[in-house]
Amino acid sequence: MGRGAARGRGAAALSRSTHAGAVVFKLTDQGPRYLLVEASGRRDRWVFPKGHVENGETAADTAQREVSEEAGVRARTVRRLRRVEQKQEGHWISIAYFLMAYTGRATPLEERRIRWLSFDEAMDALDLEKSRRVLRSANRMISLPSGGEPPRPPRVLRVAARFAEWIVGGALALIRPRGRRRKRRVRD
Repeated sequence: MGRGAARGRGAAALSRSTHAGAVVFKLTDQGPRYLLVEASGRRDRWVFPKGHVENGETAADTAQREVSEEAGVRARTVRRLRRVEQKQEGHWISIAYFLMAYTGRATPLEERRIRWLSFDEAMDALDLEKSRRVLRSANRMISLPSGGEPPRPPRVLRVAARFAEWIVGGALALIRPRGRRRKRRVRD
């Protein structure tokens, strides 16, 4: 077995996320803008906010906390994105990423520069291909493909919409007149 196979097996052995991060977006007149933070201790290297999942914390909680601490931004989770496995300081880590919508400012706990960038600018600023794949995935979710259909809403929203249609249909059936209908005369 070669070294590459052993490395691959080490990454695959992670059954849960050790870290969590977020692709935070805000919609502007010029299109979506994505939040990047300067990497800790690395001037002019731009990354998504992320950090270690603490005991008792879900990955989504960690991602929200890291967005607030590192960037001074409040955001709500829209949905889970892909999980990325990579080596950090000689150990394999597994990062669960979440798509989040900007909701406001918070007080950052760290002094990091932040940038709101267009998709193309963010793609250029990110240096890891894994991060660029995460951004592409996020961008597909919030942008309508040209000529395609909009992304499907979550299952709970689809079920709620069907239920609402059923209720409205039942209400309309109750208010329709049930008396005898007159036949129209057809005139020649």
